[in-house]
Amino acid sequence: METRAGDPGAFAQFDLSRVDSPAFVVDAAKLRANLRVLAEVGERSGAKVLSALKAFSMWSVAPIVGEYLDGVCTSGLWEARLASEFYDGEIATYCAAYKPEDLDEILRLSDHVIFNSPGQIERFWPIIENARSRGEDFDIGLRVNPLHPEGDVPRYDPCAPHSRLGFPIDQLTDAHIELIDGIHMHTLCEQDFEPLRRTWDKAFDFLEPWFGQFKWINLGGGHHITRADYQRDELVEFLIDLQDDTGAEVYLEPGEAVALDAGILVGTILDAGWNGMPIAITDISATCHMPDVIEAPYRPAMLGEEPIPTDDLVDEGQGGRVRLGGPSCLAGDVIGDYALPVPCEPGQRFAFLDQAHYSMVKTTTFNGVPLPSIWLWDSATDALECVRRFEYEDFRDRLS
Repeated sequence: METRAGDPGAFAQFDLSRVDSPAFVVDAAKLRANLRVLAEVGERSGAKVLSALKAFSMWSVAPIVGEYLDGVCTSGLWEARLASEFYDGEIATYCAAYKPEDLDEILRLSDHVIFNSPGQIERFWPIIENARSRGEDFDIGLRVNPLHPEGDVPRYDPCAPHSRLGFPIDQLTDAHIELIDGIHMHTLCEQDFEPLRRTWDKAFDFLEPWFGQFKWINLGGGHHITRADYQRDELVEFLIDLQDDTGAEVYLEPGEAVALDAGILVGTILDAGWNGMPIAITDISATCHMPDVIEAPYRPAMLGEEPIPTDDLVDEGQGGRVRLGGPSCLAGDVIGDYALPVPCEPGQRFAFLDQAHYSMVKTTTFNGVPLPSIWLWDSATDALECVRRFEYEDFRDRLS
């Protein structure tokens, strides 16, 4: 899987020695630029835009997000709590399956509570009615599966065969629609406009009998709206037409697009050697700090990377490409092969691009590997602040 991001932007001039290692560094100026793009799409189209906390939940920048977007979407009780504590605007919560003991608080905190199946709504209807009788104000939504796969990698495609995510759209009935205020779809991953158009064309025929009955339609996330080549004019026109056709308010839930190219992960080479090619051990771990490198898998872009040498040179042990791996005991803790912009020797700093989203929220302390610190930089003013450092106690206190 190839990343479609990796623009260094202002990080090309950032001195990596100014921060700890490892460290996430987020550029507030780039974050604002992304948010302005998203806000403009919302203003031009009339759609509401929510930031997906599952992708980027750096709550220290919540005031910045609140300046531009209409709220956030969350994935369960803890994210809903985070949203209510730090973020402005609406809260839309979707979870593949709710625990009954969590639902009361989720209903209290959220403006939209979206279920994965009509069966869950029916099972929890007494809880929903009790919450409304207490004066809680929220909408109920249903996530549907349009049965139209568009993803490059099946494990990341909610419309892959036998997917657990979303109610099959061809099974909808009038009885299901009577239970809900809105429909939710999330079917894309790092994609541009055309996959969205094709997905809606498929969903249209199934949903058309109920146009005029939906209060809102949520198109979920996976839209790479802030990427330079995204077809934003076409998106705006599409959103306007969709609202006209359906009579519903439209929501988008970008996650990656909020922080696209807004952060780097800084690391240091700890050791170097040779095993048929140059090998370097770093204080960045794929499994602990960038698990999508293994799960997707994909190769993250490197700040200042030299042109990749040809494979025939690498096969002969030449060409300068170095295999980077983490400090953990996992044999597969390998990030990838890189033509480093620095000498392959201990103490040299380097950075991976486009690491603000997903990487930060997925970090673990497997093997006792320390978590990266988190820094906020503003490339417009050069202000730099350490937002959070993690200590041994953070590792200890999550265990027993």
